[in-house]
Parts: sequence; structure tokens; C-alpha cells
Amino acid sequence: MDGKPSFPLGPSSLTEALYESVRKRIVNGDIAPGEKLTEIRIANEYSVARPTAKACLERLTALGLLRRTTHKTAVVPKLDEAEIRDLYFSRETVERAAVVALARAGTVPPEAVRAQAAMKAAAGDAAQHGSDQGSHAGAFASQVEADIAFHSALVAAVGSRRLARMHEVILGEVHLTMGQFQAHRTTDPMNVAHEHDDILKAIGDGDPERAQQCLAHHLDQAQGRLLGQLRRERSEEAHA
Repeated sequence: MDGKPSFPLGPSSLTEALYESVRKRIVNGDIAPGEKLTEIRIANEYSVARPTAKACLERLTALGLLRRTTHKTAVVPKLDEAEIRDLYFSRETVERAAVVALARAGTVPPEAVRAQAAMKAAAGDAAQHGSDQGSHAGAFASQVEADIAFHSALVAAVGSRRLARMHEVILGEVHLTMGQFQAHRTTDPMNVAHEHDDILKAIGDGDPERAQQCLAHHLDQAQGRLLGQLRRERSEEAHA
């Protein structure tokens, strides 16, 4: 052994497995903001061919999880306040259209219900293992994944491929910021789940106006937690 890190891949297709592994490392903070990711690095760490590593980096860049510098090196970005506000403006625009369409039809997506159940389970784990850092970190990551799955399910259920593609790009950066700022940890684990319940109920009741109001409140709370954490970090850096 030469001491180099080696990250095993799952049984799914190599390209997809590679993408999922690197994506999770980015959103969980294992690969820090500003850190460079090159084809050579990924190829060496995962023992894959450089074209496979290149395809992975290109996909992550397309979804906003990486950015290319002037020298075309891919780095993990960290959004500033203006970018977060713009991100949530775009997110609300897309998701509002989705929940209104679903509420008009009174259609509650089964995938969203399953994601909600997973989120409540993760929130319960986070509350139960609050003092256990390892278990809490795992529960937090599961909560974020379930949160992303919930919102993805709402948009996907509309049946618009173009809306889903726009949302996929937006959620890439959303997932990145949720992982970096760990904003879910600044509120009670069940608060977000309860806000999801309100959205689903409004959709099931066939109430488009209420559905978009619940969504707007939910996203406003999420944005507020992110901006609050960003400001706290800046304050700590200024006084360091």
C-alpha cells in the first residue's frame, strides 16, 4: 500500500456511483469550500480512468456543486448572501409552480410522502442522539437527503421534464449550502418536517393558495437559517 486514500464504489454503474460518492463528500463537507478537484485526483482516489473522472466533474459543475476557475480548475464554491437570495428566489419560482399544479389536481405524490416519512425518522434520530456526535452527523445527513428528495418529488410529480431539469440544477446548489452551513441543526429537527406536512395537507385539500403560502413560509425559514449561519460565520471570522 502506498498510503493514498481509496474510496470504494457501489454496485451501480461506475459513472453514477462515482458521481454519488463525490457529491456526498462535497455536500457533507468532506471536500471543503475552495478545495480543488482535478481529473487526476479523482482518478487516483477512486482508481478510475480519467475520462470517467472528467465526466463526473462536468456533471458536478453543471449542477453547481463545482465551479471552474479562470484556469479551468474545478473548485467547491461557497455562496455569498446575494447568491443565496438569488438561489431561493429561483427555487421558490419553480417549486411554487409545482405545488400549485399539484394542489389544483389534489395530487399528493407518493414519493413525497415516503421522503417525508424518511425525514421524520431522521429527525427523530437526531433528537434521540443529540449528544452522540457520530450518530447525530449521520442523522443530519439523512435529514438533508430526505429534505432534498421531498422537494424533488413535488416537482417531478408535475410531469414537466423542463421544470424538473431546472429544479435539478437549483437543488444542486441548495444541497451544497445545506451541507456547508448545516442550517438544519439550528432549529428543532421536527420543525422542517411539520412545514412539509402543511404543504402536503394543502395539496391534498386541493387548495393552491394555501399550498403556495405554506411553501413560501417554508422556503423563507430555510433561507433565513442559511443567511443567519453565514452571518455568524462572518462575525466569528472578523473577531478571530
